[in-house]
Amino acid sequence: MTKSFIPPAKPIIGDEEREAVDRVLRSGMVAQGPEVAAFEGEFADVMVQGRASVAVNSGTSGLHLGLLAAGVGPGDEVIVPSFTFAATANSVALTGATPVFVDIEPEQFTIDPTAVEAAITSRTKAVMPVHLYGHPARMVELMALAEKYELDLYEDAAQAHGAELDGERVGTFGRFGMFSLYPTKNMTSGEGGMVTCDSDEFVRRVKLFRNQGMEAQYRNEVIGLNNRMTDIHAAIGRVQLTKVDAWTATRQRNAAFLDKNLEGVIVPAVAARAVHVYHQYTIRVPEGRDAFVTALKEEHQVGSGVYYPVPNHRLPSLAHFADGLDLPETEKAAGEVLSLPVHPSLSQEDLERIVNAVNTVAKAGA
Repeated sequence: MTKSFIPPAKPIIGDEEREAVDRVLRSGMVAQGPEVAAFEGEFADVMVQGRASVAVNSGTSGLHLGLLAAGVGPGDEVIVPSFTFAATANSVALTGATPVFVDIEPEQFTIDPTAVEAAITSRTKAVMPVHLYGHPARMVELMALAEKYELDLYEDAAQAHGAELDGERVGTFGRFGMFSLYPTKNMTSGEGGMVTCDSDEFVRRVKLFRNQGMEAQYRNEVIGLNNRMTDIHAAIGRVQLTKVDAWTATRQRNAAFLDKNLEGVIVPAVAARAVHVYHQYTIRVPEGRDAFVTALKEEHQVGSGVYYPVPNHRLPSLAHFADGLDLPETEKAAGEVLSLPVHPSLSQEDLERIVNAVNTVAKAGA
């Protein structure tokens, strides 16, 4: 009998989400309205220890608006990792500022504080770490650097809903944090993002930029954008917010099973005092990663993903910011990482199939 394919990710949309959308459609209030306001308050309470949150139409918009609200613009530099999705650096470039790429540390694939300090110049405005794959960046060291050099600190928490360091939630360390609500994230609103803010004034500025620069209609204070979330999307997000903690616990159990049973690969390391929420379960395959991916899919019907095969500093769109830059840990990770299914929809049989597939392919390549 042919085995069913195990996908690397599987969004969970159920009857409650459908009912919530129908409720909004029946109300006639489908643009930004009461559902968005309710979602913002609930997200703040559930996800970021009460920190004020502003809903937007995508994670990338959240980064862009956060940077604009922080006053980032031409002449500024923002230090970012190269090993992440391009939206991190794109959002900096879209403000007219310069993304400055630095290397990662090899254990959790997050920005290396030592590399950050070496990259600071008189033009550095801020550091923007990414809590990659659901693991917190090294915020203690980064906050110390920000204080030492009088820099802003922003957080790209797109993949890290509920992740913690020293008992504090990601999205609460910097002037702002951004969470993506894309369908494959740990929770979704269908599409969208959330910006967590460190002050009432920062909230006001993000709201201005998301709504054409207006707080009062036709009283445009700044040049803004239309980056609002709809009530339809917020209604989905509100339902998902009631489920995400249970889904995270399942992801963590799935990861623990993989940790215990995988052989011949390097499993994810979790830092002391950190809570990993496993948006991705990312292993290293030191030799033959691409062939490994193919064998998992074609021989075992197990999906996987490579995030990210081309570092930002080598992308055609961003390479001009990084002429001659050498980032050895980033390059090594780009050639070795492989993300296995860890999502909450996996059955015990699925997990056992994943383990058998990985161990078989690893042994064959040994």
